[in-house]
Amino acid sequence: MEYTQLGRTGLKVSRIVLGTMNFGPQTDEPGSHAIMDAAQDAGINFFDTANVYGWGADKGRTEEIIGAWFAKGGGRREKTVLATKVFGSMAAEGDATPNQDRLSALNIRRAVDASLKRLRTDHIDLYQFHHVDRSTPWDEIWQAIDVLVQQGKIIYAGSSNHAGWHIAQANETAARRGTYGLVSEQCLYNLAERRAEMDVIPAAQEYGLGVIPWSPLQGGLLGGAIRKESEGGGARSTTGRSADRLADPRVREQIQRYEDLCAERGLDPGETALAWLLSRPGVTGPIVGPRTPEHLDSALRAVELKPDDGLLASLDEIFPGPGPTPEAFAW
Repeated sequence: MEYTQLGRTGLKVSRIVLGTMNFGPQTDEPGSHAIMDAAQDAGINFFDTANVYGWGADKGRTEEIIGAWFAKGGGRREKTVLATKVFGSMAAEGDATPNQDRLSALNIRRAVDASLKRLRTDHIDLYQFHHVDRSTPWDEIWQAIDVLVQQGKIIYAGSSNHAGWHIAQANETAARRGTYGLVSEQCLYNLAERRAEMDVIPAAQEYGLGVIPWSPLQGGLLGGAIRKESEGGGARSTTGRSADRLADPRVREQIQRYEDLCAERGLDPGETALAWLLSRPGVTGPIVGPRTPEHLDSALRAVELKPDDGLLASLDEIFPGPGPTPEAFAW
C-alpha cells in the first residue's frame, strides 16, 4: 500500500480511504468487520465515517459497528486513522429540537461526545464538518474545535462539501485566532465530475489541505455501468442516479467511449477511474465504499495501476476538465 501525508500535517495515511457508508444499511456487522480486517491487513489505515451513517432510524449505526470492531482489540484502533463527521441531525424523526444539528459550538461538543461513545474510543483523529453552515460564524466553530483539541478529543479538523472560498474563509479565520485550521477537504471529484478543479482543489493546495474525493465512481457510472447493464448485473450501476444519467444520450455516449477505451487497454473501468484520481495533483486518496471483499480487492488493484501519458490524454479527451479559473468562466 502507498502512503502519503495528509495535507500539511505530518500524519501518514494510505492512498485508499476506506469509506464505511454501506456498513449497516447494506453490509451487516460481521461482513463489515471482515472488510475492515481485510483493509487493515492490506495496509489501509485511513477509515472515513459520519455520525449520520446508518441513516433514518439507524443513524449512528455505522459508528457503532466500527466501535464494536475496535473493541475486538488486536491493535485495530491504534493502527487506524479515524475520520468522522458532524452536521446532520441525529434526532429521531419528529423529535428534533433546536441545537441538534449543524455547527453551533453546542452541537459540535455534544456530537463529538456521542460519536466517541459509539466508536468506543477516546479520540477522533480527523473531525470533519460534513457541510457548510452559513448561519454559524467560523470564530464560533474554531472556538469549539480549540476546546476539543485541548481536551484531547480530536486531533485535526477537516471540511467536506465546502467551496474554495469557504476553505479560504475558514483558514483565514483560523490564522487570525492562531488556530491550525482545516487540514483536509472531502469533495465530490471524479472523471465525470471535475468542477472541483475550478476552485476547491486550488484553494486546498494553497492552504495545504489534503483532498479526499468522495464518489470516485460517480455512483457506479464509471464502474462499467453499460457493460453490467448489458450483462444483467450490477444493480447499483443501473438504478437511481446512474440510471437517470445513462438515460441522457450524451452521457451514455461518453460512458460508452470510456468503457471502450478501458476494454482496448485491458483495464477495468472502476480501477481506471480510481487510478486517475490517484494521479491528480493535490489528491490524498479517494474514498471507496466496498460492500463486499471483492469490491475492496478491486480498489487495492487500482493503487498498482499507473496511467501513462497516452491514457491520461485519452481520458481528458473523453472527460474534459473545466480548465483553470478565471479562464474557465470566459465566454
